[in-house]
Amino acid sequence: MDIFRPIQQLADLATYQWLRIVPHSYWGDTVNFFIYDVIKIGLLLIVINYIMAITRYYFPMGKVRDILTKRRWFGLDYLFAAALGVITPFCSCSSIPLFIGFVGAGIPLGVTFAFLISSPLVNESSLYLFPAMFGMKVTVLYNVVGIGIAILGGMLVHRLKVEKYVKPELLKFKSRKEIEEENGGLKLSFKELTKYFWKDGWTITKEVFPYVLLGVGIGALIHGFVPASLAEQYLSVKAWWAVPLATLLGSPLYANSVSVIPVMEALVGKGVPMGTALAFMTAIVTVSIPQAMILKKVMKGQLLAMFFGITIIGIMIMGYVFNAVL
Repeated sequence: MDIFRPIQQLADLATYQWLRIVPHSYWGDTVNFFIYDVIKIGLLLIVINYIMAITRYYFPMGKVRDILTKRRWFGLDYLFAAALGVITPFCSCSSIPLFIGFVGAGIPLGVTFAFLISSPLVNESSLYLFPAMFGMKVTVLYNVVGIGIAILGGMLVHRLKVEKYVKPELLKFKSRKEIEEENGGLKLSFKELTKYFWKDGWTITKEVFPYVLLGVGIGALIHGFVPASLAEQYLSVKAWWAVPLATLLGSPLYANSVSVIPVMEALVGKGVPMGTALAFMTAIVTVSIPQAMILKKVMKGQLLAMFFGITIIGIMIMGYVFNAVL
């Protein structure tokens, strides 16, 4: 079940009936993609930031943060975050609102990075599309390796202590006690709470949304005018450099996994090695120019480069593993 199907139907209606753009044309695909992603990511930003505002008010996030950072979890916190990324139906850009919510709620940066990496890299579509297309062996290996990369990436970010590279406005949140003190020591009424939650959530949403428009606009142009099949002739070569090439070719592109997995199946059917095709697919859905544009508003350049470096290296490792095993 696609929970975003109504948004796709609205995008189709707006593109092909209201604007009367020819279906499956370059501009048709571009405009349809832009409308769909802007609405989807915008709604996610609003809903998630509102929920996180409520969470920050009612839950002792300082204590939660202390529990996650001061107690020994033996990697389970990273595993939970990576597993959450697998079951959430988000592409690389759509996972950013939840990442912002986690950071703003005081969840350790390394744990949030495990989610940010795994959400597009190994998402729910792999659980129901991969078995039918590639078999259970490929499905299990893909999920295990992908979750492992997310966990190791999150742990590395934690070890390097790079919290200073997160934009400060995301780390500022008031406790319930502080909010009530500002209200003269009185508890806020339901109406006041509703307004406060909206204002708190909207503060982050309005800061990020212009970058969503810019990022999705670039992604829509790439999606509409740059066919993924363009890379096919370069990926069939069985050489060591094929995996890095596939990763670099896929990185600037932007699409969700549901639309790219059939492309991967076609590449494998035409003789492209599984690991090379997988590197191409995961690069498209995990790292992209639109994602970089949105994340630039959330984190400083050093952390952004680290995220892309860890993710790209992880994708290449996955490609080599699959080419060696299969």
